[in-house]
Amino acid sequence: MKVLVATAVPVERDAVAGAFTATGRSLRLPGTTLERLSSASRDSAEARVTLDLLAAGVGPAPAASSTAGALTAAALDGTPYDLVVSTGIGGGFQPEAPVGSLVVADEITVADLGAETADGFLPVTELGFGTVSHRPPPSLVREVVSATGGRAGTVLTVSTVTGSAERAAELRARHPRALAEAMEGFGVAEAAAAHGVPVLEMRAVSNPVGPRDRAAWRIGEALAALTEAFGKLAPVLESWNPHDPDHQP
Repeated sequence: MKVLVATAVPVERDAVAGAFTATGRSLRLPGTTLERLSSASRDSAEARVTLDLLAAGVGPAPAASSTAGALTAAALDGTPYDLVVSTGIGGGFQPEAPVGSLVVADEITVADLGAETADGFLPVTELGFGTVSHRPPPSLVREVVSATGGRAGTVLTVSTVTGSAERAAELRARHPRALAEAMEGFGVAEAAAAHGVPVLEMRAVSNPVGPRDRAAWRIGEALAALTEAFGKLAPVLESWNPHDPDHQP
């Protein structure tokens, strides 16, 4: 299996790489670089997974653009990806997703793509355009949750990080199953969908969603949780068959 792992920034990419043996191989793409990891994790003598790591940029637009570029390059090379993983740190809705925990998206939803009206927010789908959600393969979500101890739920994609209790409450009212928010998942999922490739999103919680308080952030703890999660993810990916009908969304 060939997997593209998209993070926002290099420090998240490095956290993922910490679970694997680096090969030192890289591929230059427009605006970014792919880092190829050994297909064997540190805990596996033999593996059947190749991971390419991409620091795609902050926000849904850079994430979509960089991911699409990597997917297109692989397709033109005749070696398309079997899975795209959007990952990194993010905010967790309390108390369900405490700092340091892992959230695995069973739904990737863009929370602020639409229009404000006198009656409230309307998602873009109610305006007659596009889509607002992507669903990772349920079987893969279940297996990842089981392996990592994470919790499954909706991960919201936002272009502006939540900074108040009022905004957090508004998001939870519109998305009661939301466990986390981040800034890239929907962009990555849109690029994957355009290529017909399944997508997964995993987020390690670095801070509560709500009033902005830098003193409450635990970025190092979240990055360590991300490394640990990917060490447990490798065996799941080795056994997962994206072409098995039982594994389709």
